[in-house]
Amino acid sequence: MNADNNTKLLQLLRQYKELEISNQIDYGKFYLYSIITHSTAIEGSTVTEVEAQLLFDEGITAKGKPMVEQLMNLDLKNAYEYGIEWIKRHEDITVDSLIMLASKVMARTGSEYNSLGGSFDASKGELRKLNVTAGAGGRSYLNWMKVPQKLEAFCNELNARRKALDSSNIAAVYELSFWAHYELVTIHPWADGNGRTCRLLMNLLQMEYDALPTKVLKEDKGEYIQALIDTREQENIQIFVDCMTELHCAHLRHDIEQYERSVEVADKTDIIKKMVDKWSIKPSLAEKLVDILLFMADKSEVKTESIVNALGFTETTAKRYLRQLTEFGYLEAHGGNKNRTYTKNPVLLSDL
Repeated sequence: MNADNNTKLLQLLRQYKELEISNQIDYGKFYLYSIITHSTAIEGSTVTEVEAQLLFDEGITAKGKPMVEQLMNLDLKNAYEYGIEWIKRHEDITVDSLIMLASKVMARTGSEYNSLGGSFDASKGELRKLNVTAGAGGRSYLNWMKVPQKLEAFCNELNARRKALDSSNIAAVYELSFWAHYELVTIHPWADGNGRTCRLLMNLLQMEYDALPTKVLKEDKGEYIQALIDTREQENIQIFVDCMTELHCAHLRHDIEQYERSVEVADKTDIIKKMVDKWSIKPSLAEKLVDILLFMADKSEVKTESIVNALGFTETTAKRYLRQLTEFGYLEAHGGNKNRTYTKNPVLLSDL
């Protein structure tokens, strides 16, 4: 992971933790539901997060959605629940444990295959016995006969890396999980379900060390797939690691901004009510006055033109609101009409 991405990731994770976003009621459950829904969406499912919630919590199927898509989501939910308990035991990751994970992912949607290499059952997580390519005309994956040996080598290296890992180095935890995702999907051990299983393993490795799991949203699909292709063609794992880190940072930033907006709205509603009760003014006026106070929250002083530019008031309206706030005692005016500035009165603001 390059230094810039490392710094951004650590800063966002710190901010995320300080805001206590994950302490919201049922946050972990809905975060997991989002991961599951988007992981299946990348593979073609059209089930939405709301529909998945109803399916998982109430057993209500989505009207008009193919049953196979809903079973994909149910299977992946079960796979995550199984995997979370399994990874907590910090056992060595073996070929058999990966087969077990894949069997959970494909339990109700996996098919039996009869190929020249022999028969195998995807619903049991059995390794493929046929060759596959990355889409029509795409690059061929590893010959199926080499998969067991390659998978064994992958598990050995992964376990060695896990043992050597400094779990306090959160950036290293993410880098390990991204490496494991790329290596496993490149081996492509199964006829179907590789993407879901690889993202599952990535998230489980993150959870093993208490790192916030990485989401790959359906909107990320193009960038995500291209990073896999570019990494494979250029034989440079850093391409995929950087892509996943940047996606994770983008989603953290979005969640932080969304949370701050929700808190701001809650705070704003409370402040408006207090101002209406205290000064017997209309809620519509109180809302405008509160908008000015919130705009000034991180500023030492403002001028009329700052309010005009930021909030879209006319100059006359802005002056009226600022005068009103000054009369109420929330602001203090300094200087003459031409160079007047306004500062907050922290004593009176503490009542809001």
